[in-house]
Amino acid sequence: MLLQLINVLYVLVAIAMIGLILMQRGAGAQAGSGFGGGASATVFGSRGASNFLTKSTKWLAIVFFTISMGMAVYASKSARQGGAEPAAADLGVMGQAAPAAPARQVPSAQVPSAQVPAAPAQAPAAPLAAPDYTQPPASAPEPAPAPAPGS
Repeated sequence: MLLQLINVLYVLVAIAMIGLILMQRGAGAQAGSGFGGGASATVFGSRGASNFLTKSTKWLAIVFFTISMGMAVYASKSARQGGAEPAAADLGVMGQAAPAAPARQVPSAQVPSAQVPAAPAQAPAAPLAAPDYTQPPASAPEPAPAPAPGS
């Protein structure tokens, strides 16, 4: 139960951190303030939102990395305690062996020869001769004579 609560807190801190980082101004944001962007900075005071957002991001980052390290320590301790168990216990459904179906073998003496279809006899395939492209085909029409110039 406690681990689930920590996981939910971890996700909420990550989402809040992403939101705060996206709300901050970039390095080139000061160039646009000369065109009427200075009025929006008065919501958080004369210094703007940069102080509040950077401090909040810093503390959320500290909480995020603290939770990350705590979860890593917990996972390593639980892995060491469960190290004596076989590895197949961690596989869940994949660790279970599938039941083998017995193979059915029919002795050849029980099958009457009249029920077995005979395989059709096939003649061995003769290799195909490659077409001769050096000679024109025998039924090729002769080309029509070209019209005489000037007619």
